[in-house]
Amino acid sequence: MGLACEIRFDAAGISPQIDAQKNVQNALPELPNMCSNPPMKCSLVMTVLASDRPGIVKSLAEKVADHGGNWLESRMARLAGQFAGIVRVEIGVEAADGLIAVLGAMPGIDVRICREDLPADTRRHLLKLDVVGNDRPGIVRQLAAAVAGAGANLEDLQTQLESAPMSGHPLFHALATIALPTGTAAGDLVAAIENLSEDLAVTVAD
Repeated sequence: MGLACEIRFDAAGISPQIDAQKNVQNALPELPNMCSNPPMKCSLVMTVLASDRPGIVKSLAEKVADHGGNWLESRMARLAGQFAGIVRVEIGVEAADGLIAVLGAMPGIDVRICREDLPADTRRHLLKLDVVGNDRPGIVRQLAAAVAGAGANLEDLQTQLESAPMSGHPLFHALATIALPTGTAAGDLVAAIENLSEDLAVTVAD
């Protein structure tokens, strides 16, 4: 809202009323620009490999925070004495190059980074499966082939060996998150995986 004033002249020049108006205007708080666009962001997906030791995650998290990044998700494990991790970070486009350079220069840690400036496609039907069966060579290849044959995509796959409760023989256990294409029924994919072997049990997880 504009401020109106009456201009009067006296012997000293312009009336103090104008100065008073300027003081009021200067005292008004500066309002944010509501028409400005939000800062552009990008995703950094990185793999991290290093000899396992305390403080690796702390060092990574500090670098991300120092550059204004947001640690969205990660998978980490200790495998044969090695630290292995996958991390996804959201960060402003202008700060991305700086973070990439800092992470790449960390001593004793091998960091590989893939940058994606486009927003991820969120229009997906996700299916979570729990698969258990006797362990054997090639079982992951068969599972992946069944998923690909249905036109689906493995979003996340976690596998491990377990011992059968009574006999103690090795069991293959997988937790999979799968993105189904439009028109593919979850039951069709479950049946395709179960048909790989009679001992495979597939459960749709919540």
